[in-house]
Amino acid sequence: MDNERTTTYAEPNSQSFSDFDSDSEYTRERLDTLLKINSEYAKEQALYNSEAEKFEAATMQNPISAEKTYTYFGLLLGIFPPAAFFSKIFLSAGQIRPEESWLFILFFLVNAISATVGYFSGKLIGRLTTEMEKLSWHSMILILPFIGLLWGAISGGAGGLVIFIFGVVFGAMIGGAVGSVAFPLFTILHRLFKRGDQIEKKHFLPIAFGITFVISAFILGI
Repeated sequence: MDNERTTTYAEPNSQSFSDFDSDSEYTRERLDTLLKINSEYAKEQALYNSEAEKFEAATMQNPISAEKTYTYFGLLLGIFPPAAFFSKIFLSAGQIRPEESWLFILFFLVNAISATVGYFSGKLIGRLTTEMEKLSWHSMILILPFIGLLWGAISGGAGGLVIFIFGVVFGAMIGGAVGSVAFPLFTILHRLFKRGDQIEKKHFLPIAFGITFVISAFILGI
């Protein structure tokens, strides 16, 4: 009897579909991570004009981002110039009678609303300014008064809502006049002193308070 010859067929060594999908997912994750790293690096490089500026930004002790910078500046503009304007009205009117004491509450509400709107809208203004500071100096300076006018008119008009239509119009006019001057001055100085998109606290405070108090003093006629 002939011995039966058996033949064994070996299955080809191939990956299963699950292994293939796993490798593809891993590759996609690595690619996404690499793209994210490259994007962050490119964004970081675009923030600085030189390695020296990058080093100065890294050594800041109390950096403030652009969003927070304009948030705080909007708060200051919403508090002091309106307060100076109302103070001038009271000083011009002379002695306030007891039955007119409600005017203090009215003006306080106007001031509080203007400051609140200036504070919260400052975050949006900060983002917008970050993009404007990428323009040439000439283009940026031409645009700044219009942005300041709009920002001030919104904050002042919002505060004037307490005094109805007359208050809205008058508040927008006063706020727009203040914003069209204060915003360009502050932004020009912010661009000069910022490193990347941040400014040192010791630079921000004298700039912000200085501009605000000078405008307030001008309103008071000092």
